[in-house]
Amino acid sequence: MQQSFPMNGGDGPHSYLKNSHFQRQATIVSRTMIEEAIAKKLDVKCFSSNPFRLADLGCSVGPNTFIAMQHIVEAVERKYLAQGLNSEMPEFQVFFNDHVANDFNTLFASLPTERRYFACGVPGSFHGRLFPESSIHFMFSSHALHWLSKVPEELLDKNSPAWNRGRIHYTSGPEEVSHAYAAQFEHDMEIFLSARAKELVVGAMIVLLIPALPNGIPASQSPFGVMFDVLGASLMDMAKEGLISEAEVDSFNLPIHLASPEQMTELVERNECLIIERMELVDPRSNLVGPINGKECAMFLRAVLEGVFAQHFGSGIIDQLFDRLSKKIMESSHQLESGNKEGTLLFVVLRRK
Repeated sequence: MQQSFPMNGGDGPHSYLKNSHFQRQATIVSRTMIEEAIAKKLDVKCFSSNPFRLADLGCSVGPNTFIAMQHIVEAVERKYLAQGLNSEMPEFQVFFNDHVANDFNTLFASLPTERRYFACGVPGSFHGRLFPESSIHFMFSSHALHWLSKVPEELLDKNSPAWNRGRIHYTSGPEEVSHAYAAQFEHDMEIFLSARAKELVVGAMIVLLIPALPNGIPASQSPFGVMFDVLGASLMDMAKEGLISEAEVDSFNLPIHLASPEQMTELVERNECLIIERMELVDPRSNLVGPINGKECAMFLRAVLEGVFAQHFGSGIIDQLFDRLSKKIMESSHQLESGNKEGTLLFVVLRRK
């Protein structure tokens, strides 16, 4: 059974709408790369249908999806002009997709009034089909594909070598735990890629921005891994103080996997309908100025993860958990700033054969 992990909705102080600037850096850093991919690899002459259809998979509640969609629409328009198709410029239709529990009300209430596309909502999991066959010309997904469709079952089995006692992620766990996460990610990605291959028009393009790890680098040396370990340590401290039980921690695991370029390459190559046009690691932190701010990091993680923790532990612990996290991030700031420098975001461009 698939699980749903929505971001914090609304526009309050802990909402994703107000605390998604870290993800926005990915959009800013990758903008030129997306424009280059469209200019060099997207042949709009092979598209005969109107409108030109785009989809953002895992769009959340904005505003980042609106920024990305506008950039892509503008780049496609330039491509039509560059190919001498001025008179054939299409209208644009954008499908905003996320789980049914996503806050679509906030998403559509904040749609840009001057947008150059018609907007539609498509609720549902991207771990399966969402659109008719050969109907989409461009797909985009940012900071969504690292979410697993469910927590690997082995992690909750006390008799399994992959029982993840005292931890909430595979970051510092034994190999069996890491392998269980990797196997679930591979299963999910195979379904995702198969569905997208059916939905894309021949020659269409998909751009993915996925939190990731460089080949051969352990998760414990990545900023994400450090933060997940710190979150786990905060929960264990609360268990020792009797605020929650250790059994509650033992039965909780973050449904997040950080892929490597090598793993992603292998998965795409298994799908014989998609071609890798570009794949490389980028550093979304390259535009950030100044030292890491523990409170900002904690607010960002709360906007993304609060629902997952509240669902398992109850909403009563949330304020204290993320206050502790803020302090622990500052204590671990040297690890976050001196860790892996190769990039934490995988930029992938695929084209439908």
